[in-house]
Amino acid sequence: MPVLVDLLLEMLGFATGLACVVLVVRQKIANFPIGIASNAFFLVLFARHRLYGDASLQIVYVGLGLYGWYSWLYGGSHRQQLEVATASPRVRLAMAFLIAVGTQLLMLTLYASGGSAPILDALTTMLSLAAQLLLNRKYIENWYLWITADVLYIVMYLERGLNLTALLYAVFLLLCLVGLFQWRRELQQRQALATCETP
Repeated sequence: MPVLVDLLLEMLGFATGLACVVLVVRQKIANFPIGIASNAFFLVLFARHRLYGDASLQIVYVGLGLYGWYSWLYGGSHRQQLEVATASPRVRLAMAFLIAVGTQLLMLTLYASGGSAPILDALTTMLSLAAQLLLNRKYIENWYLWITADVLYIVMYLERGLNLTALLYAVFLLLCLVGLFQWRRELQQRQALATCETP
């Protein structure tokens, strides 16, 4: 029975997670409610496997999803929809600090709580958190962090025997590469257009 529960959670997380990333690549606002549903399925799955960092991250994702939903709709200039942009050096430095310090602190917590993969769990958690923060503002750098996190997630989930989830993250990895390409192309086209319009 526990195996069937895990399989069902993985399948539901797989379907909603895949739909969410496809919608993010295409910059569709519906990625947020579908992503929140995916977070709920993975929260239960990860908690059952004592991946406490990733389980806790799903709760944070729900809050970030709600913020991102609002931000994509009204976070642009004059409260309009956001456009793809490049993060400033200050934002990049803040994300690097968040990842470095957050990973250390979370790793100690996960060791103390008996987490099954404290180092990878902590690092992937902080990479994902930083990536989501960048995604919420449509900064193109979010894709680099997601790509790094997905590679590490594949390793971690294969080690835990969560093969379907590992497969999902392999698909995520491919979608992230597509997303990076598409968002970069859009940004370059907009920058080229702005250059042409400058007298």
